[in-house]
Amino acid sequence: MHAGLIFLLVLGILVVGTIAYLVTLYNGLVDLNKSTDRAWSNIDVLLKQRYDEIPKLVKTVEGYMAHEKQTLQSVIEARNAFAHGGGVEALANADAKLQGALARLFALAESYPELKADSSFRHLQERVSTLADQIADRREFYNHAVNRYNVRIEQIPDLFIARFLSYRDKVYFRATEQERQDVEIEFSNLRS
Repeated sequence: MHAGLIFLLVLGILVVGTIAYLVTLYNGLVDLNKSTDRAWSNIDVLLKQRYDEIPKLVKTVEGYMAHEKQTLQSVIEARNAFAHGGGVEALANADAKLQGALARLFALAESYPELKADSSFRHLQERVSTLADQIADRREFYNHAVNRYNVRIEQIPDLFIARFLSYRDKVYFRATEQERQDVEIEFSNLRS
């Protein structure tokens, strides 16, 4: 009877240990999944803040850059791409278009001394630039979280729990082809 009790005790410890181990793996995967969601949410907040600043920037610039309607229109169209939402890839593409349009706008603004002297424009330009830097930092953090998550769901034994939970690879926030290219600025329409 003493040997049977020891066997049951060892078996109980193994069962409890296995359950505790599986719960720890499960909780770790859930934490990583939620961390990637939180990292994306942080990017989304900054994208929304920049989205809200664009109309103010366009309104400030409109009076000075009457001959640059196409540039202003490209900024507005790029901003509106965010309204359609979508996943990481769609927002990365919208972000690339907006970054390019803003770069062209800021480059063209250099040719308008009155605009450069406008305190509202300078403040908005600085605000949008700061938000762009913060978005870049958050993109790096998000991609790190996605990498940790993607690696874990492919490692054994986490793989089995990830499949049970239907966890799939998450998409990195990647630079688009447009972002990899140099920004082209056309100065032919500038007033003299």
